[in-house]
Amino acid sequence: MKKSSRKTVKAGRRLRRKKPKAALATLPGNAVFLVGFMGAGKSSVGRALGQRLNWIFEDLDDRIEAREGRKVAEIFRDSGESEFRRAEHAALQQVLEELRGGSARVVAVGGGAFVQQPNAALLKASSVPTVFLDAPVEELWQRCCSQASETGAERPLLRDMEQFRKLYDARRAGYSKASLKIQTGSRPVETIAAEIAKKLKLKEIALRTEQGEVE
Repeated sequence: MKKSSRKTVKAGRRLRRKKPKAALATLPGNAVFLVGFMGAGKSSVGRALGQRLNWIFEDLDDRIEAREGRKVAEIFRDSGESEFRRAEHAALQQVLEELRGGSARVVAVGGGAFVQQPNAALLKASSVPTVFLDAPVEELWQRCCSQASETGAERPLLRDMEQFRKLYDARRAGYSKASLKIQTGSRPVETIAAEIAKKLKLKEIALRTEQGEVE
């Protein structure tokens, strides 16, 4: 009986040691990640939210390109999707590590990032809020076509509306696992940003001087 008792105590000690590790993964309440399909408004809403809160805005694709020294389209074309997903996950890990230092940031992630299980698990473990920006698929299509026409960007998915719709339908269940869902259809970005800030109770920070001191 005594040996059994000692084993139980030791097992209990081992379990208690694991708790601090989980706590280390949790980020302070200084970040929000915007997810959703292409055309959902992640970048425009993210910038508006960042300006509203005086938080830094970052598009994860920009970080990927800076790290890899290539455009996202070039990574897909030359190295394939699997290599892009590796680079995407590494960039996400880097962002989350930086956020543990206390900087406040709004991050927009690519349309396929949040539906990748390793990325979703990483964000969930960090307890960072995720916001699913959604709109009717027809409106998403029109937004993407207009943007591609204005920028001259070539997007293979924009050649076929039905292919576009199928991918949207396939990803929507993954997006729905986000902390919060916000409709962006026919709404001003400032209104959407205000709703996100209110529902998540995000706090505006004071502007800082060049030395980093709060004014």
